[in-house]
Amino acid sequence: MDLDRVIRKINSKDAETVGLQFPEGLKMQATKIARRIEEETDATVIISGDPCFGACDVSDYKMKGSVDLIVHYGHTPLPLKYEVPTIFVEAFADIDIKENLKQCLDALKDYSRIGLVTTTQHLHLLNEIRDYLEDNGKEVVLGSSKSTRKGQVLGCNFSSIKNLDAEIFLFIGSGNFHPLGINLFSNTPVLALDPYNNELRRMDEYADRILRIRFARITKAGSAKKWGILVSSKEGQYRMKLAKQIKKTLQDAGMEAYIILVDNVTPDALLPYMELEAFVVSACPRIAIDDSQMYKKPLLTPQELEIVLKKREWENYQLDEILFHERYK
Repeated sequence: MDLDRVIRKINSKDAETVGLQFPEGLKMQATKIARRIEEETDATVIISGDPCFGACDVSDYKMKGSVDLIVHYGHTPLPLKYEVPTIFVEAFADIDIKENLKQCLDALKDYSRIGLVTTTQHLHLLNEIRDYLEDNGKEVVLGSSKSTRKGQVLGCNFSSIKNLDAEIFLFIGSGNFHPLGINLFSNTPVLALDPYNNELRRMDEYADRILRIRFARITKAGSAKKWGILVSSKEGQYRMKLAKQIKKTLQDAGMEAYIILVDNVTPDALLPYMELEAFVVSACPRIAIDDSQMYKKPLLTPQELEIVLKKREWENYQLDEILFHERYK
């Protein structure tokens, strides 16, 4: 958890109050880290108990005026302006993947040019994986972008894999959303290695299943006349300009449309708006895809709305992205 660096930084800034923020999987470390900081510095620690979904969700607005410094665990910084000085600690996963790599090599036997991709927690493993694959006759390519490090994808941004010449992508990490996004953005096979469950899987079947679910949601939304447009107040997800464009597009199509500003998009947050028949999410792109089963009304991405309005062909289906260097304001 890189606590020595964190403590040096706190002492060098003479910070009197320090905010700690963690994604859900690291929150169990919070009190242990707070205890050591308070033992080795003169600072008082405030732990953020809110959900944290990424570097788009730094609690600088909430903690502004209450803390001198924020320590944000589990993510790399985005090109955003943070209201409070923030230290980002990647919290790299402590795992051994040597045995997993042998399994990968067999699954990659029919491919020679491999695109290597991962998330923040596993960036430190990329050199080891690349060396292993190259030592076994594979050519490895890694992409990067203005928003990400080499070989990194975010849940809302896949810029690093665009136009990358690979026969197949090898994704290292847990969950399905990132490898799903790689598959849909690149139209290239994806092999996902989950080093925590020792699981190796192709994403083709899962991507087909998700697309069938999305087609059903889009079809259901096709009869909607009253729409809600969801905007998140989180700095890294805030796209008000896009929401206003969507509102105008819907109104031009003869429909009612209302912009709803929330911090976290949840089923409970939408309960008061029961007369609305469907929603467009301009916040985190994962909400409509990962959480669709939680909502009674269809939640669509802006690109899926284009399909409803016949401005985009289904064959040109695309996931939503937040491009931080071209952000909507």
